Amino acid sequence: MVEPMTHVPTRLTRHQEKLIEASAAIQADPPERIDFLHTVQCQLGIPYRNPGDDVREWDRKQGMASLRIEAGSAIDPQTGEFVRLGLPYGEKPRLVLIHLASEAVRNSSPVVDVEDSMTAFGRSLGLETNGHHLRGLKDQLARLAAATVRLGVVEEGRAMQLNTQFVAAFDLWFPKQADQRVLWPSTVRLSEEYFQSLGRHAVPLDHRAIAALSSSSMALDAYVWLAQRLHRVSNRKPQLVPWIALYDQFGQGFHRVRDFRRRFLHTLRQVQAAYPAARFEADERGITLHHSRPPVPGRVTHALL
Repeated sequence: MVEPMTHVPTRLTRHQEKLIEASAAIQADPPERIDFLHTVQCQLGIPYRNPGDDVREWDRKQGMASLRIEAGSAIDPQTGEFVRLGLPYGEKPRLVLIHLASEAVRNSSPVVDVEDSMTAFGRSLGLETNGHHLRGLKDQLARLAAATVRLGVVEEGRAMQLNTQFVAAFDLWFPKQADQRVLWPSTVRLSEEYFQSLGRHAVPLDHRAIAALSSSSMALDAYVWLAQRLHRVSNRKPQLVPWIALYDQFGQGFHRVRDFRRRFLHTLRQVQAAYPAARFEADERGITLHHSRPPVPGRVTHALL
C-alpha cells in the first residue's frame, strides 16, 4: 500500500483538516449525498493549468482511447457577436462536470438550473461563494458549454469516433459591471447523446471525498479513476499500471517521470484518505491495483436515487 499520511505538522492546514475529517466520516458512515461522473471522464482528464487562450485543442490518450477537446465560442447577449472562449482547465471545470452529471442523474433531466444549484454546490464543497470564486466557476462552465468533445477508440484495427458536446444549449446573461467580462450560463441543457450515455455509464462518487479533494486537479482525477477502476479488478488477478502509463495519463506539466512519480505518490496518499477502501501498492514498476469496494456501494446508490 502507499504509505499513509501519518507524519503531519503540529499545525494542520485547513486542507489537511478537511481531509482528516472527511476520512473519519467516510469510514464511519455511508454517504448521505452521492455525486456522479461519466466513466469516460473518470479516465481522461482536461488540462490542469491554462494552456493559453490561443490554444484551441487539447488531446489526451489512455490505452486505445483518445480524447480531444476543442475550444468554442459563445454569443455575447449585448453585441450579438460571437466571443471566443478558452479551453476549460483546473479543478473548477472538474467540479462543474461532476455537478452537472449529478444534477442530471438525480433529477432524471438533461436540463440543469445553474444559478440556484451552483452556489449551493460550491458551499457544500466548502468553497468560498463570493463574487470572485463564483465568476471562476461560471467562467469554466461557459468554457465547457462551448467546447466540442471528440472521443476515439481503436479496437482490433478498427476506429470508432464520437463527436459531441457536453452541453447542447445554454442561456447566457451578461454581467452589468464592466470589469466582469464573463459569459455566464444560467441554465444548461446537456446534449441528448451525452445525457443518455450518462444514464448508462455514471460512476457514483462520495460527495465528502469530492469536497475534501476539491482543491487539487490531480487528486480529483486520481480519485475518480480509482472509483471506476478498482471494483472491476479481478479478485484473483491484480493489475499493474506501469509508471509510464500513469505519466501519460496524469503527468501533464511534468518533464520527467521521476518528478511526476514523487508528486503522484503524495497525491495518492491524499486520495487514499478520501477513499479508505482503495487497495493498491506502489513500487519501482508502477501501481498495482487490487480489487476494492467502490466508494459508494451499489445498494446505497439505489436507495438514494
